[in-house]
Parts: sequence; structure tokens; C-alpha cells
Amino acid sequence: MSTTSVRKSSRQPAQVPTAPSPRGRVIFVGTGPGDPDLLTLGAIAALADAGAVILDSEQQQELLGHPAITLSPDAEVSTLGPTEAGKPLTPSARAKLVLKHASTGARVVRLVAGDPFLDNGVADEAAACVRGGIDFEVVPGVSRLTAVPEYAGVDLNHGGGVHFVSAPEGRFTKAATAQWATAATLVISTRAGVVGDLTAAAIAAGRPEADPALITLHGGSTEQTSVSTTLAELPATLKTSRARGTDPVHVVLGVAVEQRDQLSWYETKPLFGWRVLVPRTKDQAAPMVARLRTYGAHSEEVPTISVEPPRSPLQMDKAIRGLVEGRYEWVAFTSVNAVRAVKEKFSEYGLDARAFSGLKVAAVGEVTSQALQAWGIEPDLVPCGEQSAAGLAAEFPPYDDVLDPINRVFLPRADIATETLAAALVELGWEVEDVTAYRTVRAAPPPAPIREAIKTGRFDAVVFTSSSTVRNLVGIAGKPHASTVVAAIGPATAKTCAEHGLRVDVMAAKPSAVDLADALAAFAAERRDALVEAGEPVLRPSQRKTTTRRRS
Repeated sequence: MSTTSVRKSSRQPAQVPTAPSPRGRVIFVGTGPGDPDLLTLGAIAALADAGAVILDSEQQQELLGHPAITLSPDAEVSTLGPTEAGKPLTPSARAKLVLKHASTGARVVRLVAGDPFLDNGVADEAAACVRGGIDFEVVPGVSRLTAVPEYAGVDLNHGGGVHFVSAPEGRFTKAATAQWATAATLVISTRAGVVGDLTAAAIAAGRPEADPALITLHGGSTEQTSVSTTLAELPATLKTSRARGTDPVHVVLGVAVEQRDQLSWYETKPLFGWRVLVPRTKDQAAPMVARLRTYGAHSEEVPTISVEPPRSPLQMDKAIRGLVEGRYEWVAFTSVNAVRAVKEKFSEYGLDARAFSGLKVAAVGEVTSQALQAWGIEPDLVPCGEQSAAGLAAEFPPYDDVLDPINRVFLPRADIATETLAAALVELGWEVEDVTAYRTVRAAPPPAPIREAIKTGRFDAVVFTSSSTVRNLVGIAGKPHASTVVAAIGPATAKTCAEHGLRVDVMAAKPSAVDLADALAAFAAERRDALVEAGEPVLRPSQRKTTTRRRS
């Protein structure tokens, strides 16, 4: 027997490189003047990847609720609030907070009103990142210096040149104001607390006291307020607005202000300044809230319904197994919640949309159809006429024992849904497996200030998207005041409003949340035109409220 000796290598085993520690990164993202629709694609992408988000102010929370924004559930959101004395944080204090988040290795998105470098002077924060060894980048935004005057209806090119001044700290030195006298139009972005100093500096620089002036608060938001005055009267005009000293303001001086009455477009939107109550769950409200915002409305969402799984999962488990095994010819979806419930059950079983292969799928309307399409399912039947259970039943094909190999329909629905569709399908010859896919439970009452606002008419309108939202809102908060405009998504919801003593002012042309928002805007526009024609002031419904309860 022979043996072979093996020489041991003198080489050390190769070292496996270790992954380097993640380096933090700060992304300064310009958000524009306040309108969420002005966010850039770059801003949306940055927020989607953020590990931490730092806001300029609490007002920017509205941006994060925009339907286009998706934040990681783990993303930490914080705000650079004012000091205990109510003054804005210094650049060094802001930089310290930004670096604190970035030092953990997170991708930090620093939301900045307007454009990061042009409007807010965050160059100091960026320089602090460099000193701290943190990489940074900038996503430019629409500058407030140009956007706010345009939202106020000012043609900046009218009458000659324009000079822009960004002075958030209000330092109006003689050198800084040297060009103020010669500019045909002067645009100054600053804070309410220094408007007196601004006025004195402008007059000292040579602008006449009678110079046309426009002051805009909360520019680009649904709370925007613009008031025309003169340079000398600026401080007195601002006092009537009850603005806080830290509130950002935009002042336009000069000839461009003269055309403002003819060009005002934002503050004359049909629902501008309206406070609209949206009684539904937050995830369902997003498309409607976004549409209402385009008409100038400020929406407040009050959850009235909580969607929960059925008390026993056995029915749904059996139905999903039957669906996979080919037990059904049709699956009929009557709501987005039904689509979501089936999709969640599919996830439990490790299934996806391919399990619907060979099945026929019906959707009660366009919104439910869109939810199915987002899942990868193209419905075979969506009613062309009335988009409701009755409308779907009217267009559903009768059972044909020659053409239809199976006579069963799977109908996943809410526990409180009516029997309208199931009964109609049985009459058409189908065997219906009517399964409770989810339960709708009344939500907890809203806070006392909201309940008081509902009862006393401080909401201009309320939009009802189902009969259950009517019943539940009245149950948890009481009936809306007589002055509040009531909008209903369809005939069934309008009927429930009438049963609760509410007169419906608006009904959607089609039963969708977006169409309901459009209908409310059209109503408001007609109401405004009628008030103008009658020579009456155009006041919001909450400003014209009566003391009687609304009756049908």
C-alpha cells in the first residue's frame, strides 16, 4: 500500500471582505410653494427611498398624504419646529438635526419649501454635511418667488423688469435694498413678523408710499389669502389677517399688481377655501381628496367605517379553494374592499391573479374594475349603465346549460350588503355562493372639535360615498348643520340621506369618488355665478349658515 504525502500550503486562506457600513446621505428636496401637485418626479422617488424625512413645518404633512407619495413604513418623520421662543431655528441648529439622522446611515430627505438653495438658503446645512463627511444632493423645486405671485394672479412680466428678494430672516440692509427703487416690480419672500421693517426699508430705498402692493399668506395652499393694498398700508393690512410672526409671506410691489383683479385664478376656484368633510377611511379617501384639492378645497377625513375580516374565516377559505379547483363560472366583485379581501386571502395561500384563469369576472363599477386591473385581472363584465348591484344584475347574462359548463357564482361581499344582486342572479338561473368577505364596523366618534364643527355648520360641504357612511356619521357625530352642502355618490346613498332628514344638494353623474368631487365643484361654480348675478357677496356656505336643521 502506497501513501502520498500532501504538502501544506503556506498561503493563508482568502479573507472574505466584509460589507462596509452604510453611509448616510442627505437629499434636499424642494417642495414648491405648498401645492402638493407641484412635487417633481425626483421628489416622489426620493421620498419612496427615504429612511428619514425632515419637514420644514407641520404644514408639509399634507404633502406626505398625496396619492403619488409612498413612504416606507419604517421611515421616521420629524419636523424642524421653531424654538421655545417661537423663532425659526438657526441654520446651524437645523444642520445639527439633519446630521444626527444621517449619522445612522439612513437616507435622509430634507423637505424644503420652494427651491432648496434659492428660497430657503439651506446651503449652510449642505456645507455642514460636507464637514461631517455626509454626502448630499439636491432635488430642485418650483421657487416660491415666482410661483406664489402666479398663484395670486400676478403677471410678473407686466410693465418691465422684476427683482426678486428672498429674505427669510428679514435682513434689509442698505446694500441689499440698493436696487429696490428702480425695479418695475419687486417680489419679496419673507416672514410676517418683519413686514414693518420691509415697508420702512422699501420707502427708504426710494419706492413711493402709494406704490401698489399685494401681500399673500400661505401661498400655493388651499388657505392662500391675498390682499391688495399700498406700500405704506402693508403693516396695517397684515394686522387684520392675524398672521403669526413666523408665517411666510410674499409681498409684490409695483405695476404688476395692477392686473391682479383680472388674472386671479387660484383664489377664484369653485371650491376655494371650502372646508369639506370626507367621512370614509383614509386609504379610500385619497383620490377624492386629491381631486377636491384641485378645485381649491381643504378636506378633512373622518373615518366612519372600519373594515375588518369576517368573524370566521371558514367560508372564505372554502370559497378560495373552490375557486382554484374550478367550482365557479363567475366571480362578482361589488366593491374595492371585496377585491382587497380576496387578494389578502390569496396571499395567505401563496396564490396570485393567475388563479383566475378560465374564470369570468364581473365588477360593479369602474372603481372596482380599476382595483382588479391593478391586480392584473381584466373584468369580463362592467355595467355600462347604472354602476350598482342593481345595475350589474340588469346586465348579467342568464345561465345557459348549453354554453355554461358550471352554474355557480362566487359573490364575496360585506356582511351588511343587501341581497339585491344575489337574488337577481338566482332568478337568472345561477347558483350563488354568497360569502362574507369582510365586515364593516362603525368607527369611534371623531374628536369633540370635529363633532362641534359638524353640528354648528363650520363645514361647507360633506361628501357621502355610501349609505353606511351616512348612517355611521350621523351615529358617531350627529347630523350636519342645515347650511352644509350635502353631496351623495348615487341614488341609494341619496335615499339614505333623506331617511336621516338630510336634503341632498349634489349627486354624482357616475358613482365614483372623483365624479362626486367634480359634481360638487360644478354645484359650487353655479352657486357662485348665481350670487354674482344677484349682486350678493360670494360667501362660503359656512359663512351663510342659518340656525335651523336641514330637512328633506
